[in-house]
Amino acid sequence: MDPFELYALRYARNGPRTLGQNLQGGDLHEAHSDLEFYTWVAKRGDRVFVIDTGSSAASAGKRGDTVLRPPHEALGLLGIEAAQVEDVVLTHAHYDHAGNLPEYRAARFHLQDAEMSYVTGRCMCAPVLRRGYEIDDVLHLVRCVHCDRVVFHDGSAEIVPGLSVHRVGGHTAGLQVVRVWTSRGWVVLASDAAHFFLNAQRGIPFPSILHADAMAEGFRTILSLADGSWEHVIPGHDPLVLDLYPAPDPSLSGMVARLDLPPRRTVPAP
Repeated sequence: MDPFELYALRYARNGPRTLGQNLQGGDLHEAHSDLEFYTWVAKRGDRVFVIDTGSSAASAGKRGDTVLRPPHEALGLLGIEAAQVEDVVLTHAHYDHAGNLPEYRAARFHLQDAEMSYVTGRCMCAPVLRRGYEIDDVLHLVRCVHCDRVVFHDGSAEIVPGLSVHRVGGHTAGLQVVRVWTSRGWVVLASDAAHFFLNAQRGIPFPSILHADAMAEGFRTILSLADGSWEHVIPGHDPLVLDLYPAPDPSLSGMVARLDLPPRRTVPAP
């Protein structure tokens, strides 16, 4: 099985933040890491998978995020045009993971059944649960369902050899992580199953959570999918990603990280 190249592209940030904003039960007065926002790319030959499409500038602005570059335009740093991408995996449908969908005019969107049911069902009557979603993003997904452009998954599924999705829930009802075969072995894009290494390593969720028990089990799942190594788990919003993993070119330092290469140093202990 040929390995994928795997990339993280940073497109926005939110900060300054406190430990209580990043770790359930943390001190609201103790300074902690900014949130970094990423979209990911798995590439093998001429086959490209985009994992999550980031937020629109309008959605980010409403929430105080600073957009560094539109995520669909960031793909151009790797020579990829969003309009030509055929497969997009959405880990879940929150605004910062499923925005800009109209830019992907040729794409099939891979999504868990449970996530679509969640974002179109009675749970969205609760403001605390729907605040992470943008109705226009959800409506676009519904339109894509009616145009046969959504591929639904129920639990774990292999999309192609070397790339699979695995439902873990917790953060949302249908959150899925992505396992990718690379030259250094299996790498797991944890997305919001672990916002930071700290969340997963300590077993303490990020405060935005639907089911704490599912998230706790998700921490164990992502580590097992990564063959028990934190160096093979990529959290969804941790600034350490760009620090630990090399850029594909010095000119892209601070913007793009090469995740299929070994980290430049050991993942810090919690």
